[in-house]
Amino acid sequence: MPLRILNALDTARTQWYHVTAVIIAGMGFFTDAYDLFCITTVSKLLGRLYYYDPATHAPGKLPHPVNNWVVGVALVGTLTGQLVFGWLGDKLGRKKVYGLTLILMVICALCSGLSFGYSKKIVMGTLCFFRFWLGFGIGGDYPLSATIMSEYANKRTRGAFIAAVFAMQGVGIVFAGLVSMTVSKIFLMNYAGKAFNVDEVFSTEPEADYVWRIVLMLGALPALLTYYWRMKMPETGRYTAIIEGNAKQAALDMGKVLDIEIQAEGEKLAKFKAANEYPLLSNEFFMRHGLHLIGTMSTWFLLDIAFYSQNLTQKDIFPTMGLVSDAKSISALMEMFETSRAMFVIALLGTFPGYWFTVFFIEKIGRFKIQLMGFFMMSVFMAIIGIKYDYLKTKDHKWTFAALYGLTFFFANFGPNSTTFVLPAELFPTRVRSTCHALSAASGKAGAMVSAFGVQQYTQDGNIHKIKKAMMFLAFTNMIGFCCTFLVTETKGRSLEEISGEDEQKNETQMKSTRPVSGHQDDGWD
Repeated sequence: MPLRILNALDTARTQWYHVTAVIIAGMGFFTDAYDLFCITTVSKLLGRLYYYDPATHAPGKLPHPVNNWVVGVALVGTLTGQLVFGWLGDKLGRKKVYGLTLILMVICALCSGLSFGYSKKIVMGTLCFFRFWLGFGIGGDYPLSATIMSEYANKRTRGAFIAAVFAMQGVGIVFAGLVSMTVSKIFLMNYAGKAFNVDEVFSTEPEADYVWRIVLMLGALPALLTYYWRMKMPETGRYTAIIEGNAKQAALDMGKVLDIEIQAEGEKLAKFKAANEYPLLSNEFFMRHGLHLIGTMSTWFLLDIAFYSQNLTQKDIFPTMGLVSDAKSISALMEMFETSRAMFVIALLGTFPGYWFTVFFIEKIGRFKIQLMGFFMMSVFMAIIGIKYDYLKTKDHKWTFAALYGLTFFFANFGPNSTTFVLPAELFPTRVRSTCHALSAASGKAGAMVSAFGVQQYTQDGNIHKIKKAMMFLAFTNMIGFCCTFLVTETKGRSLEEISGEDEQKNETQMKSTRPVSGHQDDGWD
């Protein structure tokens, strides 16, 4: 029989505090997405401001290595932050390190808009330094938000609540485009320059140097507004009871925020804790959860190669799609405005709905089937784009191209981009849940770095043959992700302790949980 405190959390009716927790944790993801993806809207502006060479008679452009670091350095920081904060979340507690991530994000978002000099090397160096530490703070939000939400939620709506937290990433991406579009338009109304082919020098408006700084610094605002409420959240009942062994305090904390009655079970809790103290690096963990960890790490790695390639390279693909004008025919601010507008439209119509489809259907369809469907459909649409790229890039078919491109975003989010976040928060024991989620998320960011430092090389110059190769490569990685999904199991409708095997240590059925299954709820479980 499960502990009463855990059963009370699993069977609690959905209450207002569950919604509050989604908003508090979700605002962190809103900030994360805004900070990570707004760089896409300003990177071309940075090139025109700091890398214009009169001898080329072409708009300034960030050199490939500089572009890769400006766009990708935050991902390096995110990977590092995920591992550090994920481990600390298991060692010190979820709440103790939860506020620190926001403090880092606020400080570094503000500092990203500052420069300690005027030369392009100093400006880019300052930007990369603070965006690394911004990413470090962002990284901590992944395992902590997912773990906190999974441990607060009841088993009937747990998947929907975790997915709703992650869905705020979609809102953040939409706002990254909207804020960039709005700020650039305000400056265009007052300081519009001439097209580059009319005036090469002043087509890059001097006032544009304020625009990219304002856009980056505004990322501090939502994190700052969330800090107070995040500090008011109590430690999760599962961590306090199972890890700290303090059932009385867990009951007291949860009683303050949830309308449930919890009885302390000191002796039974001590036995429960003693039976689940095997560490991450142990044969016991590998036998029980090894395949699941390989599954969550591999699928998130493969997904993020495609997902971040879509988001980080869209500025290079938009001109080919005809959604933005040729750089020589517009000013620097107009180029930023058109890029932001295209990003906003794609995000609003393709990216954003996918997240919320997952929220509404994850408890009906299940994580496993949604992930399989998403990987498969992404692969199909990217293969079509890769094979028919010459046909789709023509002016007559640009909206067909945009629709196919938008559908890849939709099925990424109504698919593995959401489920790879949910599953690691459910599959593993409380003692190592945050660390295992961090390992899975860090694998994802390793995939994002493949995108930032590898796939981007094929799209930056707008070379048709290279873009076709990139699309076919992404279609292939998605099919591998489809296959690796069979290493994880369905978690819908079960308690965290039932999923992880923490309830019945001697039951033979728990050994079956480490086997890959077909995705049905009762496959591999008696």
